Amino acid sequence: MSTVETITEKLPTLSLRQDQSEQPKKEEEYKYAHLLPVFPKDEHYPPLTPFEHVDPGFRALNHPNPRSFLDNATSVIEITPRLGSEVRGVNLAELDNDGRDQLALEVARRGLVVFRDQQDFIDRGPEFYREWGRYFGRLHIHPTSGHPEGVPELHLVYRDQNTTYNFELDDRITSTTWHSDVSYELQPPGLTTFFLLSQPPSGGDTAFTSQVSTLSRLSPQFVEFLKTLKATHSGFEQAAYSRSGRRGGVVRREPVENAHPIVRRHPVTGQEALYVNRQFTRRIVGLKREESDAILNFLYDHIDRSIDNQARVKWEPYTVVLWDNRITAHSAILDFEKTDARRHGARITPQAERPIPANPDLKL
Repeated sequence: MSTVETITEKLPTLSLRQDQSEQPKKEEEYKYAHLLPVFPKDEHYPPLTPFEHVDPGFRALNHPNPRSFLDNATSVIEITPRLGSEVRGVNLAELDNDGRDQLALEVARRGLVVFRDQQDFIDRGPEFYREWGRYFGRLHIHPTSGHPEGVPELHLVYRDQNTTYNFELDDRITSTTWHSDVSYELQPPGLTTFFLLSQPPSGGDTAFTSQVSTLSRLSPQFVEFLKTLKATHSGFEQAAYSRSGRRGGVVRREPVENAHPIVRRHPVTGQEALYVNRQFTRRIVGLKREESDAILNFLYDHIDRSIDNQARVKWEPYTVVLWDNRITAHSAILDFEKTDARRHGARITPQAERPIPANPDLKL
């Protein structure tokens, strides 16, 4: 089956939408049609196996100027004091290994770094995306999401006026779903790269929150208690949702459940961060259901309401965003669903180490 036939079969409702320049074009003229999502029914993968991860940021710690990759930037501003920087004038695609090491450290320290004017990066295509991602860890293949034909390592988010593979509002009053990507894996992602190939003229922003800052707002006594706890993170619900036919109907790898510390330590910076999220965290190990629910719901509400720990990224054409999934959570903002607009994004998702407990005595 050809690429065009596959896209037509999987996305029959697409007609006129918008590309990076937001000018209407016929679908066959869409610049990034080769990166539209497909869901091959015969695609299956074995369970993931453990691997040794060495974070590139370690190498940058010994650099005399670990931010020298920003020396030629025309602008570097903090989005908020606690989370996020925005950079202009640096071409990510041209960074050498030394620059990539420094980038990993900068993302670990700031949690979120937004790079504008990255057409060179985005237009280099799938083979470059894979090479880029592998530098930072083993590439994750998402068990249920769409990917471009022949590029399973590229996770896609997609919504237009008629089609969605990631967001549902049937029985909810908000689209906000704070999460750390695929936290149910034994070795969840670390440094993550995401960009939009097409975005609405307004709306469709992404919100981020610092899990370092949310933890720091809690009382020291409560944090010490949380450090003694671990919680299960589950991919079973996501798989069931896909099997229901509401997200492409594909499950490439059987779902897993893993227990992670509620407070984890970043291997490079040593920062401690809260590590729970509404989407995938299910229960605190060893506590009764009511006890677990009380603590988790308190933490979820704390994350939801702490706008002083949050940053919001407004998408411009050719923006590339990098964040550290170990110390941040994020949510897409679905406020454009009634417009004739497309939001088409791609994520490069390297896995990192198994979460390290902030409490060295906690047994996983």
